[in-house]
Amino acid sequence: MTDNSFFQAGVSSKSKQRKELYQLLGKLPDRKRPITVELISTQESDELITEKLLLDINGIEKVPAYFTKPKNHPGKLPVVLFNHSHFGQYEVGKNEYVLGRPEMQKPPYALALGRAGYAGLCIDSWCFGERHGRSEMDTFKEMLWNGQVLWGMMVYDHLRALDYLHTRSDVDTGRIATMGMSMGSTMDWWLAALDERIKVCVDLCCLTDYQALLEARGLGLHGIYYYVPGLLTQFTTSQINGLISPRPHFSLAGRFDPLTPLAGLKKIDQQLIEIYRHDGAPNAWKLKIYESGHQETETMRADIMTFYQQWL
Repeated sequence: MTDNSFFQAGVSSKSKQRKELYQLLGKLPDRKRPITVELISTQESDELITEKLLLDINGIEKVPAYFTKPKNHPGKLPVVLFNHSHFGQYEVGKNEYVLGRPEMQKPPYALALGRAGYAGLCIDSWCFGERHGRSEMDTFKEMLWNGQVLWGMMVYDHLRALDYLHTRSDVDTGRIATMGMSMGSTMDWWLAALDERIKVCVDLCCLTDYQALLEARGLGLHGIYYYVPGLLTQFTTSQINGLISPRPHFSLAGRFDPLTPLAGLKKIDQQLIEIYRHDGAPNAWKLKIYESGHQETETMRADIMTFYQQWL
């Protein structure tokens, strides 16, 4: 597949490429299996309603989640599917969404989104939060033996979380966004590339060009979850992200972040500018590089909320 392939067959080409990308994710559970949900608890503050949920979405292990929405906002709300980061802190998981973390600004995104009038959902990904038990490496190895890919199983669960959002009467399914930092950032653009139901994509500190990472000898900076067999034989980072066009996509990066080499960011930017221009949405793609490292700055937070206000 060449970069020019994006311009050859339009929508039908992108649909075919989405199927090809999904097929790289290994042996996955049936997407049509029913979803069941158990409400564990509901907490209310002056500003926010927080539901703790237990979702049966993959038929293998239950998936704990938080769903939040602003208090005293009746009717259907726009919603952000928030994807938590890694940082080698397996016990954190979805708590990042409701409690925050040192690498991100305050308040935590659950409250920041609620104050802006948005609902939000965050699940514990494989090996994280309440699903923390077996090591990431052991999980990767066992899945590989069974024809599965850890990243594929992670993506699958988040796609099913998106399916779950479509069952809620308080969600405006025409206004669903996704966002996250680091591992959550990578999840953002994979999900938006694979599923057009995501209308807005915001990724923070992990839009990594694969070839630039190889050239920088930076493979060890990403966890084992990151590596999908055969991916580089079929896709570049730009080609995956091109599948999001013409939907709004804002990528934020730190100039001094080793996980996103600058040469790769510039290459992705040039290619996505052309893709979005070709698709008639030149203003819907935005990359902004900040004078920072692998962290969310105050300016980043303000820019993200402005982008949501504009597009969501």
